[in-house]
Amino acid sequence: MSFTPQSIGVDVTRALEQIAEIHQQIAKGEVYRGYRPLPVALSGLIGIVAAALQPSRLGTTDPLGFVMFWSIVATCAALVGSSEILHTYVVHDEAGSRRRTRKVVGQLLPSLVGGAAITACFVHLSAALVPLLPGLWAICFGIGIFSSRPYLPRASGWVALFYYAAGVALLWIARGAEPLSGWWVGGTFGIGQTFAAVVLWWGRERA
Repeated sequence: MSFTPQSIGVDVTRALEQIAEIHQQIAKGEVYRGYRPLPVALSGLIGIVAAALQPSRLGTTDPLGFVMFWSIVATCAALVGSSEILHTYVVHDEAGSRRRTRKVVGQLLPSLVGGAAITACFVHLSAALVPLLPGLWAICFGIGIFSSRPYLPRASGWVALFYYAAGVALLWIARGAEPLSGWWVGGTFGIGQTFAAVVLWWGRERA
């Protein structure tokens, strides 16, 4: 049997592709440890504190201010919740770990971008649509968690289910004429992130 440079090159390329596929399958079976319980719990605490501090006028006469307020709170909570990931990614991770972090975080980002797009469209169309946003935000976040589930502890599916259920309940009770309660957002997010932190902690203890 004779070997040509072309056939050797094809075989090497095929072997590298198979190795990369094996690595990808192994990575899917491993739980991603970048999400840490404490930052996730703190992000939920931010939501609860923000709900308690939300000015009453935002829920009664200023729906656009309500959206702006919670957009800022969500940004702060996201920075706190992902602080450990960002620090490890920049300071400690090697190329392979950074690639895995991008893959896992990338599972969550489309739902967050979708939630932001829905928010922008609703605000642009009519302030009367704002009461629907807390429920849609919860559902979008639940979708993101469920998409990330292959890389997270198995119990994270219950966290996603909580956000789904909360989102549907919030959509069901949404009324345009009623005040917008900060607890619809902060309470839901606070409970959900606390639940997520417990799941992450339990997963790390079992590991």
